[in-house]
Amino acid sequence: MESLETRWMILRIALAERLAYRGDFMLGTLMRFLPVITQIFLWWSIFQSISPSDPNAGRLSGYSFRDMVAYYLLTMVGRAFSSMPSLSSSIAVKIRDGEIKKFLVQPVELVSFLFWSRVAHKIAYYTIATIPFVIVFVVCRDFFPAGVPNVWTMLAFILSLGLSFMLGFYLEACIGLIGFWMLEVSSLLFVYMLFQFFLSGHMFPLDILPEPWFTVINYLPIKYLAYFPAAVALGKVQGMALVIDMLMLVGWTILFAALSKVLYRLGLRRYSGFGG
Repeated sequence: MESLETRWMILRIALAERLAYRGDFMLGTLMRFLPVITQIFLWWSIFQSISPSDPNAGRLSGYSFRDMVAYYLLTMVGRAFSSMPSLSSSIAVKIRDGEIKKFLVQPVELVSFLFWSRVAHKIAYYTIATIPFVIVFVVCRDFFPAGVPNVWTMLAFILSLGLSFMLGFYLEACIGLIGFWMLEVSSLLFVYMLFQFFLSGHMFPLDILPEPWFTVINYLPIKYLAYFPAAVALGKVQGMALVIDMLMLVGWTILFAALSKVLYRLGLRRYSGFGG
């Protein structure tokens, strides 16, 4: 088990490396918001079919046109925290190509090293991306009719983002660690990403789904990667329901964190490395 000093060193070095090549990242982040325009036109067409005379007055399972656009903007914030590009595949490659050997002779564990590297990545990301995010949300402020959420809602939103980051990391780490048993995890990862794209709420709010589908999805961990933080910020989840969902998010995070450690230890028992 590495010390806090070792973890801090990993975080500091990884952060410095990422900030060094993020010079053009601000413009790239701003460009990622261009699909929002397409989504606005899409939802405008949907709500226009519901209420031709005034699409802003139409509602779809409790969502107005403005709510839907606001939801989509907030899911982009949530996904920026919970998405882990190339994490699973990089873990599988380290196992397959033997790079994992260095973690067996150095005082740092693979999962812990990658976790703090991803923390550094997110810090660097939001350090650079804050200005583009602010620009987009200021321009689209009219889509948030309720204005700035109250303090407790904002705190719950921030907490949900932090936990969604951890859940997203350990979920994908578990998939990557299957590389101890399978030489190639790309097909498995493709299936996971396909389900995640639809069931995380990235495309549409999950609570517009009919029963029993919403109830089924409501018990899956994937909804916490995009839908839940956005729903919290919009005030769709409050009171005891918010407490229960937060506890479930914490529980899922602990479960997959523990599972990643179990998979890592079991995998090392069957791992064989040769050469220098």
